[in-house]
Amino acid sequence: MQILPCRSCKVKINYRAKHVAASIRLLKDPGSIPGTSTKIYDKQKRFMKFKRIKIFLCFFLILLIAGCVTIPTGENIPAYSIGGATYFPLVSLCDLRGVAMQYDPVARTAYLHRDGKSVNLRVGDALILVNNNIMYLSSPVDIYQSTIVVPRQFKEQVFDILYKKSEVVYHKPGTGRIKLRKVVIDAGHGGHDPGAIGRNGLREKDVNLDIAKRLSGLLKQEGVQTVLTRSGDNFIPLSSRVNITNKSDADLFISIHSNANRSRSLCGLEVYYVAPSVSDSTRAAFTARNASLNLKDAVLSNNSLDLKAIIWDMIYTNSRAESIELSNVLCKVMDENIDANILGVKNARFQVLKGIRIPGILIEVGFVSNSNEERLLRSGVYRQKLAEGILESLRSYSQEMALIEVISR
Repeated sequence: MQILPCRSCKVKINYRAKHVAASIRLLKDPGSIPGTSTKIYDKQKRFMKFKRIKIFLCFFLILLIAGCVTIPTGENIPAYSIGGATYFPLVSLCDLRGVAMQYDPVARTAYLHRDGKSVNLRVGDALILVNNNIMYLSSPVDIYQSTIVVPRQFKEQVFDILYKKSEVVYHKPGTGRIKLRKVVIDAGHGGHDPGAIGRNGLREKDVNLDIAKRLSGLLKQEGVQTVLTRSGDNFIPLSSRVNITNKSDADLFISIHSNANRSRSLCGLEVYYVAPSVSDSTRAAFTARNASLNLKDAVLSNNSLDLKAIIWDMIYTNSRAESIELSNVLCKVMDENIDANILGVKNARFQVLKGIRIPGILIEVGFVSNSNEERLLRSGVYRQKLAEGILESLRSYSQEMALIEVISR
């Protein structure tokens, strides 16, 4: 493969050819150029030093363009240089703006939507549909490190304009009624399954249950009904937790867990929602065959499975969008009220999140593997702060969703 010089080198190559040749002869034999003064010799030495630096920089740029490297970005998302173009992971963009994303692995097509605005894009293609209007990108949608990545042009000219940062009003603690009717609170692990265990013996199952009970008490004081998937130290299978939730007729599902990692320095709180890779259409088809639709003030023109599947698909898609919104609100409120490292919003294929039919999140309140967080999580005062933080997150989320509902009418 022939490597061509960069533009700046090419422009000046003819001008400096004789100087380069003279410098090479000078390095081989200083006496080979008659009549060369000390001043000219020093100038040529400086030129050769500059030339070596320039060649090194050109070589580095060639390596940079030829490969894929991570580059910094102003937002809290990674960016990659692929073939000379800057790319961003699509899932991270969607998480940042609360955009619902569905991915069809067969068609290799991603569907984005929020606030009635949609984008369809396909891996390997530079053609995209923005609100059903065709647009061409200068670089195609790609896959890097097993995730879909989009070029900077898509982010700046489509995504940032279509899905602007939403200004969510976070209410001060204790102000305004929590506009929720019923919440399912799931304390992870239990019984013979202790979950993660800290170096000093703190068991995850005990932390989860205590925070769940505290949150339940706080919600009841606000007039919100609660359902605990477990109220004691007993083992509840994941399938049973899903069934309890789906039969509860609740508004939200909150699963409380504590984290652990081999790296004992890792610490912080993170929130998960069901991954976009979990197919809403597959879940909808299964649910249509095994569950009944209880829609208020709705009469179906026919009782076909196809129609039910379409409705369930819409329900699952909307639930994911609301789960993302709740996750973002919770991280924001926790960051303002709890002295903890906020690791942010993530998605996962957790069984409890895949199986429930209502908006739901899983909160990892901290790492019992970290000595400092194990000490904090052992404290009843800190657990109460966590429960109160979740409560205020639900307050802000419920009031925001109620405002959106009023505006949309």
